Amino acid sequence: MSLDTKMILETVKLAKENSGGKKFNQTMELIINLQDIDMKKPEAKIQETIELPHTPKKKTRTCVIATGELALKAKKAGADLIMGKAELESLATDKKGQKKLANDYDSFIAEAPLMVLVGRTLGPTLGPRGKMPKPVPPSIDIKNQISRSGKTVTLRLRGQPTLQCAVGTEDMKDEEIAANVMAVVRRIEGKLKRGLKNISSICLKTTMGKPAKIKL
Repeated sequence: MSLDTKMILETVKLAKENSGGKKFNQTMELIINLQDIDMKKPEAKIQETIELPHTPKKKTRTCVIATGELALKAKKAGADLIMGKAELESLATDKKGQKKLANDYDSFIAEAPLMVLVGRTLGPTLGPRGKMPKPVPPSIDIKNQISRSGKTVTLRLRGQPTLQCAVGTEDMKDEEIAANVMAVVRRIEGKLKRGLKNISSICLKTTMGKPAKIKL
């Protein structure tokens, strides 16, 4: 069993044809179905954050949790939301606010010294969504981190043997989407005991479209 760029490109084209002709720029979603995996064993504990080769066209909304100079740098770098220690603490008992934050922002970056508080306050909300912040030192190039966050996706195996993530948008070049798909599949393949043999099917679809299956 093998996977090559030509097969992926053919599936990208088919997924776009199956999009239903909606009047908005749909997300391209990758679905990887696994087989012969014991969901109770450690091998099923897959959670991977992958930096894609090509940035999706849709803007990623980033929340930076930081104080002092790093917070000022994040503001200048164009972070969509800057949250300090006081704002973070105010969410501790605000379940509705936590859910709104998780829904409104795609990625989170947190100053390392605040991670214990972040985990205690937002962990139960962000963790299951695969959105736990990446801890960074106060001296980090935050502009570069914000830029990279727009290219990263998180896949997490939860309950069912299926992994899913966005790999681009409908208006991206076929070759760019194919490269993103390949990057994700290769990473997951490396985490599986039998590689591609542990994958039963790989599908690609637009938000409102019908799935197109990549031939394995």
